Amino acid sequence: MSVSRTACIAVALMLAASVSSFAQQRPLLTEDPEPIGAGRVLIEGGVDLTRGERFPVSGLEGNLVRLPTLGVSVGLSSIAELQIDGGLYDRLSITSRKAAPLSNLLTVTGTDTHDVSDLVIGTKIRLVGEAPGRPAIGLRFATKLPNASNESGLGLDTTDFYASLLGAKSVQSLRVVGNIGFGILADPTLGNRQNDVLTYGASVARAVTSHAELVGEINGRKSTRSAGALPGTESRSRLTLGGRFTIGSVRVDGGVLLGLMGGPTIGVSAGVTYVFNAFRVP
Repeated sequence: MSVSRTACIAVALMLAASVSSFAQQRPLLTEDPEPIGAGRVLIEGGVDLTRGERFPVSGLEGNLVRLPTLGVSVGLSSIAELQIDGGLYDRLSITSRKAAPLSNLLTVTGTDTHDVSDLVIGTKIRLVGEAPGRPAIGLRFATKLPNASNESGLGLDTTDFYASLLGAKSVQSLRVVGNIGFGILADPTLGNRQNDVLTYGASVARAVTSHAELVGEINGRKSTRSAGALPGTESRSRLTLGGRFTIGSVRVDGGVLLGLMGGPTIGVSAGVTYVFNAFRVP
């Protein structure tokens, strides 16, 4: 076996070990089916800065700062984990205001508005582990809770549900992940309607050294309502390009966000992830 091939296999093994410990994969949104491991806890935090962020229900547009974005994952068993994601402070510097379905509810009088982020609680289950010639397969179910208010212009005051099929495969130093699923999004203007959207994501992570990776993804949702998307449930997608650097149980990440449909025009994200053994699963 050549030295170069041996090096590729070694890097791939290191990447596979990293995936099982850092299944959340900041700065990406596409979910790897591999859980973090029984009794482990993952804590992540970061900051997002985006320009041209649009809120079609409130009619606001501007530059958004999310600080900090927070996430906690708990390994319930070797195949399942609980996820809680949100943020403490979202601030929008308003560059434009337009008439919109709920703009009359706004209490914003100045050039900026702020609120907490909506809380997302999810569960991820690995159904099939990865093997030669076979990808890992998993399921994820999540609910978005309405923590951000429509009075601030940053929230919808709706509860949404998501379900996704997850798949992933490592090929030498490359990790490929794909998600496909659906979301049930409530109409924030009327309580008796919903939009069932298609959700999707595809990401790649390429190990360039035993500690560093280059990552990229396309992630979004597609409205399937024949009569047109309800306010706040429009199609959205974004492209993320970035990198991650791991030392032991700590990972530092950064990325550039490019809005492809319905999202911000451009943005940056940076954060830190830490994983540790918290308890023993009986």
